[in-house]
Amino acid sequence: MSIKSFDDILHVIKVDITGDSTILRDSISAEEKLVITLRYLATGCSFADLHYGYRLGKSTIIKIVEQVCKVLWSKLKFTSMPEMTTEKWKEVEEGFKKYANFPNCIGAIDGKHIELIQPEHTGSLFYNYKTYFSSVLLAVCDANYCFVYVDVGSYGKTSDSAIFKNSEFFKRIVNNKLNILNPKPITHIDRTPLPHVFVGDEAFGIMSNVMRPYGGTQLTHTKKVFNYRLSRARRYIECTFGIMSNKWRIFHRPIDVNIDFAESIIKACTVLHNYVRMRDGYRYEDTLYVSPLQSIHLENLPRGSLCARTAREKFANYFVNEGKLQWQNNMI
Repeated sequence: MSIKSFDDILHVIKVDITGDSTILRDSISAEEKLVITLRYLATGCSFADLHYGYRLGKSTIIKIVEQVCKVLWSKLKFTSMPEMTTEKWKEVEEGFKKYANFPNCIGAIDGKHIELIQPEHTGSLFYNYKTYFSSVLLAVCDANYCFVYVDVGSYGKTSDSAIFKNSEFFKRIVNNKLNILNPKPITHIDRTPLPHVFVGDEAFGIMSNVMRPYGGTQLTHTKKVFNYRLSRARRYIECTFGIMSNKWRIFHRPIDVNIDFAESIIKACTVLHNYVRMRDGYRYEDTLYVSPLQSIHLENLPRGSLCARTAREKFANYFVNEGKLQWQNNMI
C-alpha cells in the first residue's frame, strides 16, 4: 500500500475511529489505530505481538482492530465495492471478453473456507468436511482481479450447494435484482440471445445465469473445449483469492477471534484488496504463492433447467466454431 493510499483511507475513516481524550490521558490517534490494524491484517501477527510492539494492552489492541475493521468495511464498500449497475456489468463483460475470450461473462464465482479457531458456543456449526472450523467467503470477481460481490458468514458445516442457495447473491439472481444485462447474441451466425453468466466450478449448479463445467470423463471434443474455456475465465477468481490472501496474510493462519469479529476482518480485507488493487496495482510476488484458502466441496447437483443446459450447449458450439482459439485444442 502506498503512502498516498494510506493517507486517503485515513481521511475517509478518521472521524469514525478517533476517540475522546481525557484529563488523565490522550486517546490513541487514528493514525496509530489504522497502522496497528493494517499490520495485523498484512502480517498475520498475533495480538500479543502487537501488544509488545506498540506497548498497548492486549484488550486495547483487540478493540482497536475490531473497530477499524468494521469502519473500513462500512466506509470503503461504497467506493471499492459499489452496488453493481447495468453500466458496471457492461464493463465487467468487456473485460472477460477481452482477457478471457468468454463473451457474455459478467463474473467468476467461487467460495472459500476461512479457517477459524473454534468459535465459542457454536458446537459443530462451523466444523467443515476438511475437519477444521471455518466460515465461508462466497465471492464474485471481475477480469481485473477485483471483487464485485462478497457474502460472508455461512457455517463451515453447511453443504456447499446450500451455501450458494442460501446466499443473498443467489436470491438476487433468482429474483432478478442484480441489474444484469439483457440476453444478447454472441455470434453473427446464430442470432439467438444468450444470457449473461457467472462462471463457476462443479460446486455450483447450472442456472440460466450461472455456468459450470460439463461433468463426467467420456466427454466429446466440444464439451472438453467448453470446460477449458470456462476454466480460463474461472481462474480469475482463483487468482483474486490468491492475491488477496498473500497481500493480507491473516488468511495464512486460523483467525482466533469471535465469529462476528472474524466476519469483520474478512470483509475489511476484501475492500482493502479492491482499494489497493485499483490504486496501487499488485506486486508480482503477491501472485507467486498458491492461495491457502480451501474451495467449497464438489457435490452431486441437479442437472439444471433445459434453458440453462441449452445456453451452455450454444456457448460450447460457439467455442469450437466462430469463437475458436487457434491453440485451444493443445490445452485439452
